[in-house]
Formats: sequence, C-alpha cells, structure tokens
Amino acid sequence: MTDPNTPPERVVIVDRQPQTNVNVQPERRGGGGGFIAFLIGGLVIVVAVIAYVLLSGNNPVSDAADTNVDVDVNLPKMEAPNLPDIEPPTLPSPGPAPSN
Repeated sequence: MTDPNTPPERVVIVDRQPQTNVNVQPERRGGGGGFIAFLIGGLVIVVAVIAYVLLSGNNPVSDAADTNVDVDVNLPKMEAPNLPDIEPPTLPSPGPAPSN
C-alpha cells in the first residue's frame, strides 16, 4: 500500500521531434553597376559640353555692347508728415510705502 501523504510519481512524456534549422544565404546578384556607369557617363558628357562652350573661341561676352552707362535719377525730396502736438502722459506719483 502507498503512503497517502507522498505525492504521486510524475511521469514526463517527451514526444518532440528534433528540429533542424537550415539558414540559407541568398545568392549574391551583381546588379546596379550598369545604372551607376550610365549616370557617371552622362555627367562626364555634360561637363564636356560645358567645357567646350566656355573654352571655345566664340565668347559672347566679348561681343557685348558697352556697359558704361550713365544713369541719373532725380526724385522729389521726401518730408515726414506733420504730426499733431500731443501732451505726453504724466506719471502717477508713488503710493504710500507698505506697512509691515
């Protein structure tokens, strides 16, 4: 006979399958280099066009008209408007000292 004051035996049932995690790295794809090459090539072409325009012998600044211009602007003299005479407000005299 079993002692009523002792707890019953614990029966642990393990019914778990072993789990295996497989981490697969995605394959590296070499892309994006074509767009960067296209962008850099476009910038090189833009710089080449600007350099050609600035360094070619056809400088439009040397063909400009004389810029020595005499400008005389005569404006009427401005005066401030006359304001009405107003007596400034008087300051009130100080009140009696507080008693402590």
